[in-house]
Amino acid sequence: MDGNGRWAKERGLPRIAGHEQGAESVRAITEACVELGVEFLTVYAFSTENWKRPEAEVAALWMLLEHFIEQEKPTLMKNNVRLQAIGRLHELPASCQHALSEAVALTSTNTATTLVLALNYSGRTEIVDAVQSICRAGLAPEAIDADAISRHLYTRDIPDPDLLIRTSGELRLSNFLLWQLSYTEIYVTEKLWPDFGKADLREAIGEFHKRERRFGGT
Repeated sequence: MDGNGRWAKERGLPRIAGHEQGAESVRAITEACVELGVEFLTVYAFSTENWKRPEAEVAALWMLLEHFIEQEKPTLMKNNVRLQAIGRLHELPASCQHALSEAVALTSTNTATTLVLALNYSGRTEIVDAVQSICRAGLAPEAIDADAISRHLYTRDIPDPDLLIRTSGELRLSNFLLWQLSYTEIYVTEKLWPDFGKADLREAIGEFHKRERRFGGT
């Protein structure tokens, strides 16, 4: 969800105002996914590298997350959306962990769309954690294949993405779902995330449907 800071800067606003508007886009895009029958939506909300940002901004982001979760619970239930989260969640502030676990439990039986928040997430860290999990499980080397690794990832119960949308013209993966994106179609838009709306999502999905996916075949 790139471009929150740039969106705020263009308007002479503090960076947190961009993040607040970005949260509004999360709501709109989640609703659009329900309307369009998209079963899984994963949003990269906070990377492990984001801890390097100014302390005040990081603290404000966690407060915004708590507010977003609390505010959105009725909407998630109304729209039949299940909330999940991936990442090193145990490193989040305790209040965030509590708010998140409550919302996950509340929405656990919803079936329309699963909204996955990637929080304190890194693709490389996820693979490291998967390898450590495999070692703890005592798997023999010959038993370790692609399926075994996938079963030990944070996303073990989530299908690999069909489509990756990069806003604000970014042309890199940014350490996001590195294992899972092997055959994902990539769509890049110059729009900043706070300006990305339902019509933009429909356009991205329309472009996706024009592509021929061969998964390495002919």
